[in-house]
Amino acid sequence: MMDSGIFDKLASDLSLDERQELLEKLKTHLNFSDEPLYFEDKGLPAEETKIAYLKLPWFYRFFYNILGFFKSKSPLKIFEDQQVSALGNRIDELSPGLYDYQNYMLLPAFQQQLIKLKEAAQFFYTALDSSVNRDRMAFFAFLGSLEMPDVHKRLLEETDPRVILEKYPDSHESEQRQLAFKALEDGLAMIGEDYRRIMYYNARSLFCLKELSSFLYDRLIMAFAFNKAAGGEVCSIKNVRDLLVSLSNILLSLKVVPPLALLKSLFVFILQEKAGEPGFDVSQQIRKLMAKAESSLTVIREFNKQVPLVLVLRCSGRDMSIAPREISGGEDWFIVYKEYWRKRIESLFAASLRERRSRKLLGFFREFFKGKNISLLENSLKSENPGRLPVKGALALTFLYNFYTEIFIPEINQVLQPILADGDFEKNENRFEFSEAYSNLSRLREEIMRFEEDISFSGDFGKRYSQVRQIMASMPVKRRKIQIILEEAQEGAEKILQRAREAILSIVNVLNGILGKDTKGKYFPLTNLAKVTGKNNQFIFQMAEIIGQFQTVLKLLDDINIMESEFNRFDF
Repeated sequence: MMDSGIFDKLASDLSLDERQELLEKLKTHLNFSDEPLYFEDKGLPAEETKIAYLKLPWFYRFFYNILGFFKSKSPLKIFEDQQVSALGNRIDELSPGLYDYQNYMLLPAFQQQLIKLKEAAQFFYTALDSSVNRDRMAFFAFLGSLEMPDVHKRLLEETDPRVILEKYPDSHESEQRQLAFKALEDGLAMIGEDYRRIMYYNARSLFCLKELSSFLYDRLIMAFAFNKAAGGEVCSIKNVRDLLVSLSNILLSLKVVPPLALLKSLFVFILQEKAGEPGFDVSQQIRKLMAKAESSLTVIREFNKQVPLVLVLRCSGRDMSIAPREISGGEDWFIVYKEYWRKRIESLFAASLRERRSRKLLGFFREFFKGKNISLLENSLKSENPGRLPVKGALALTFLYNFYTEIFIPEINQVLQPILADGDFEKNENRFEFSEAYSNLSRLREEIMRFEEDISFSGDFGKRYSQVRQIMASMPVKRRKIQIILEEAQEGAEKILQRAREAILSIVNVLNGILGKDTKGKYFPLTNLAKVTGKNNQFIFQMAEIIGQFQTVLKLLDDINIMESEFNRFDF
C-alpha cells in the first residue's frame, strides 16, 4: 500500500493521545459564523423575457404595442430593453462602479473584488494541497473516523490480521484474508442513510472548496486592461462570460460554511505534518489557521453580498432566465473510502507475510552465523530506522556485510590468500578470474559503507529523499520524484550485489576446478597444489567447506531478493 505514512497513521490510530488532544483544541477554537456564504436574490426570479411579457396585464401589453409602433420595434424588444435597463440600474445601486451595462463592461471595482476572492481562496488551495490532494484515501478515512466513529472502530479492529489470528488460531492465511474482507463488507454495511448523507455533504463541500480554490482567477483578472476614462482596469464581459458562469455555479454550490468535521480534518492533516518542527506550538498554529479560515470565508461571503454576479450575467446576456446551476461532485466518497480499507487490508496481510518470511530468513541467518544475530546497518533497514530510504536490497547488503566481517575475513580469507599468493594456475584465465573476484570481495565492506553514507540523511540520496518528502505537492507528483530517487539508489545497491554474486560464483568455479570437480573443462587444478596445501588434507577440506558456504550465501541472496521483490512497498 503506497501511502503517506503520516496520513495513514492519522487515518488508523484513533488511540493516539496527541491526536485526541489536537482534536479537543480544535473543538475549542472552531467557532465559525454559521451565516450562509451565498445569498439568492428572491426578488428577481429566473424567468424568460417572453413569458414575463405574456404574464403582463393586457393594458401593459397594449401600451408596449403603441410604443413599438412609434419606435419601429417589437413590443417584446422594448419590454426587454426596459428590463435590462432596470436591472443595470439596480446593479449600480447595489454595487456602484462594478458594471457598465450600457457598454457591457466590467469596471475596476469588479477586478478588485476578484483579486480579494482569489487571495481568500488561496488559503483553501494550500490546505487542500497539503492534505486531501496528497492522499485522498487516507483523508477520507480520517474524516470517516470523525463522522462515523463506530464504523471506523469496527473496521479497524475486525480487519486486523492479528485480531483475526487470535480468534481463529488454526485458520489458514487465505481463510484469514477472506474473514478480513468479509469484516470489511459487514462494517461498510453499517453505513446507513444518515452516515451516507453526512459523508456526502462533507465530500461535496470538499469538492466545491477545491473548485473554488483552483478556479482560473488569473485568466479572468488578466483579461482586464487599463482604461483612462474609467480610471482603472476594465474588461468586456463578452470576453470572460464563460468563466463568470463557471464561477457563479461554484459560488452557488458552496452555499454554507463547510462542515466542522471537514475543517478539522484539513487542519489536523496540516498541523500533524508540522508537529515535529522545532518550536512547534499547537495552540498558536491552530489560532493562525482559524484566523485564516475565518478571514477567507468572510471574504467569500462578502464577495457574494457585494457582487450580484447572477444579475450581471442576466443583464449582459439580456436574458432574465439565467440562473446558476449547482456543480456535481463528491459522489465517489464511498468508493474512495472503501478502497482505502481494501488497500489497508492488503497492506497489513502483506506486512504480516513479510514479517513471517523475515523471521524465517533471520533463523537461517543465525544458523549460518553459528547462533549469532546479524548486526543491522544504520541506514539501510527502513523498518529499524523510520524516515530513511526504503531501498530494495537493504537486507541483502546487511547480510553480505555480516558475512564479510564474521566469515569471509576471519575464516575464508585464510584459505584464499595462500592460493592467490602461491598458487600456480595451469590457465592464466583462471588466475585472472580468481584474482579479480578476490579483489571485488575484499572491497565489499568498503562499498557497502559508502552506499550507507549515500543513503544517510547527510548523503546524496538521503538529502534528496528528505527534501522531496517535505515539499508541498500532490501525492502522484511526490511519488514520481521519490520513485526516481529510489530507483537510482536501488541501482547502486544492485551493482554491489551483482558484483558480489559474480565474485562468489567465480571463486566457487575456480575452487571446484582446483579440486578437480569442474565438469565443463574450463577450470583446472593448481600445478603446485601439494605445495600450497602443504600436503594437508585439512586445507582441501576447508576449500570444499568454503564452496558450500558460498553456495549457501548465493541461495540466501536469492531468497532475500524474492522476498524483497514480492513486498517492495514504498512508504512516503
